Amino acid sequence: MRYIKLRDLEVSRIGLGAMGMSHGYSGAGSDDAESIRTVHRALELGVTLIDTAEIYGPYTNEELLGRALKGRRDQVVLATKFGLVSHGGAGAWNLDSSPANIRTAVEDSLKRLGTDHIDLYYQHRVDPDTPIEETAGAVAELIAEGKVRAFGLSEAGPDTIRRAHAVQPVTAVQSEYSLWTRGIEQRILPVLRELNIGLVPFSPLGRGFLTGTVRSTEEFDAADSRRENPRFTGENFRHNLALADQVRALAAEVGCTPAQVALAWLLAQGEDIAPIPGTKRVARVEENTAADAVSLTDEQLDRLAALPPAAGDTHTEAHARWLER
Repeated sequence: MRYIKLRDLEVSRIGLGAMGMSHGYSGAGSDDAESIRTVHRALELGVTLIDTAEIYGPYTNEELLGRALKGRRDQVVLATKFGLVSHGGAGAWNLDSSPANIRTAVEDSLKRLGTDHIDLYYQHRVDPDTPIEETAGAVAELIAEGKVRAFGLSEAGPDTIRRAHAVQPVTAVQSEYSLWTRGIEQRILPVLRELNIGLVPFSPLGRGFLTGTVRSTEEFDAADSRRENPRFTGENFRHNLALADQVRALAAEVGCTPAQVALAWLLAQGEDIAPIPGTKRVARVEENTAADAVSLTDEQLDRLAALPPAAGDTHTEAHARWLER
């Protein structure tokens, strides 16, 4: 496994997104033992960047990682997020990045994770009711106190990134980025590179679509968030299936899996990018981390970049309103 710097934070070139172990996808929370084995196998393979959030569950994903990392905390660059739980009464799925809420959130996350510090603490979504300067200042205080090592933003726009960075240097921005979600390339990536901020792409495999294994939504259980995702419905699904098939065809040519091709393309976009493919299975984490050794030719990279855009938005209308792009 290779390693890169997100600003001053050294991380594995490929990380692990833990959300699906407890939240959002079919089978979430059904086999914590396998999820813990997956975390341990990731560490054996050299993965250091592990990502969670208080909203995943809510709370259960952080608790799971706390158990999985017991006795192994020093092997991990541990990232979690605040701001989608209002601890003052409104509860989960309510934006709140006020300094008081951040104070409550960080103490609770530290307890659940079984640690005395968080390596990378992201604002999960921009809170329009709290100036970003106040949020950045609150995280700066936590950094000064040793409870947080680095500050991150998720799905923030250029102006928010600049304003936050002026108060407390931003180490990384997390945003959806993959072969079929490339909207950040024009407006966000140039700002990150100007300011020396790393990029942590989530859903680098298109919520599983780019693995080539999703052939029907009938396999999703009732709690699977993809059932309502526009890219997985109706004509959009059929269009996107053809796109995934082109990735699968190129993978056959290269001699690897479609997931490895999709990740290798993403890694080729820069040395300041550390994707966090999510999984709850040992076999998948082995497959994903092996993408670090996949080499694509310039011609293959160009063919992938020229694939037609995916059909449908990446989020439901309710969740899309929280994005700054």
